[in-house]
Amino acid sequence: MYNLDFSKPLKIFFLGIGGISMSGLAEIMAHKGFKVYGSDRLKSDVTTHLEEKGITVYYGESRSHIADDYDLCVLTSAVKENNIEFTAIREKNIPYIYRADLLGQIMKQYPNSIAVSGTHGKTTTTSMVSEVLMANEEDPTLLVGGILDSIKGNVRIGNSPFLAAEACEYTNSFLSFFPSVEIILNVDEDHLDFFKDINDIRNSFTRFANLCNTSGCIIINADIPDYKEIVKDAKCKIITYGMNKVNSYGETNDYYPENISFSASGHPSFTMVSTKDNKKTDFELSLFGIHNISNTLSVCALSDFFNLDNEKTVKAINSFGGTKRRFEYKGTIGGVTVVDDYAHHPTEIAATLSAAEKVPHKTLWCVFQPHTYTRTKALMEDFASVLSKADKVVLADIYAARETDTLGISSETLAEHIRNLGKECYYFPSFDEIENFLLENCINGVLLITMGAGDVHKIGENILGI
Repeated sequence: MYNLDFSKPLKIFFLGIGGISMSGLAEIMAHKGFKVYGSDRLKSDVTTHLEEKGITVYYGESRSHIADDYDLCVLTSAVKENNIEFTAIREKNIPYIYRADLLGQIMKQYPNSIAVSGTHGKTTTTSMVSEVLMANEEDPTLLVGGILDSIKGNVRIGNSPFLAAEACEYTNSFLSFFPSVEIILNVDEDHLDFFKDINDIRNSFTRFANLCNTSGCIIINADIPDYKEIVKDAKCKIITYGMNKVNSYGETNDYYPENISFSASGHPSFTMVSTKDNKKTDFELSLFGIHNISNTLSVCALSDFFNLDNEKTVKAINSFGGTKRRFEYKGTIGGVTVVDDYAHHPTEIAATLSAAEKVPHKTLWCVFQPHTYTRTKALMEDFASVLSKADKVVLADIYAARETDTLGISSETLAEHIRNLGKECYYFPSFDEIENFLLENCINGVLLITMGAGDVHKIGENILGI
């Protein structure tokens, strides 16, 4: 693999520079003195921001974008073999690495590199870590998989030993990282277009755990089934947290909550117990959902590991209202409250709908856009089961993302499964039809959640006129 010397900046090209992760890496490399270029399909707010930073961005797909004098090219795993620009890169014999490899090499530059992993919750938890580090004036470098208001984007470039970034398991990307601290939030069955099964996924997380710096630590959710199997060979300190005092191994977790309650608006409050020092800390979250209590425990464990100020940490967590597309309040019209959420896996959907139950409403409508044919087919029954927790379900077409094969299924297939469970479910092939249906049928007291990893958020925004 190509190894970068960060003391000798080069001319570097990013294929797909407008992606949420690629754009952050491009900005960091430009800050470190590299001459950065890139291409993307369409102009966006992200690419405009990069251009304002002095980065050259080309649009569309063309061989002309690949100059002979590029020293290195960076790709994402989504780039296809027949991509015109990728073909030109290989024909010109320009060295190339993948996004995860570059992030791993960047991590090496930071003694306190924090990698937040898990099948779900990475963006919210990384954002919480970010807020805590900034509140403690640690001047961190941050790479978040969503838009964080406090840094006005998805990246912050600091000048300290701290770096916090999301660590995604898809295509084993996080196995290219060099973390000093790992957070492992959960390990569920997902990305079955790459992994064979849950055991294959668990094996990937086990290998990830073994990468942790020996002087660092792994903060792991002890609610993960057989969590010890994942960290059994790790050579660093292991810190546990969970929603119960005692985990499945009969051991007391290092961090756990007690006295959980919810405000009238649906926000959770609780007392966190730290067993190592018998410390008890009260929290009143601005986030929704009991799952964010679990996320909070992991961040507090991190704060304690680095001996950060407890009062500043608590204040930062309590005031954190979330990132874009994570139970994001979009507006209210005609007595209908519109919320948008990125949930696209059954576990995430269950957590979001559970959070919604605590928010005052008369009827809960869920507009869901399935994400990828592979995931939808593999988890069809699980999707039907969790979606049936809403009072009424509306399905949009499956968002194909990187896939082209429909595998013989559609959103109508999922709708049939939901109806077989006795739930009212509608399917419409276009956003216009969905919007018209909602405008005619949603009445005062409805909580309307648009949900999915695609562009389903546009439905709620169009209804609100924003």
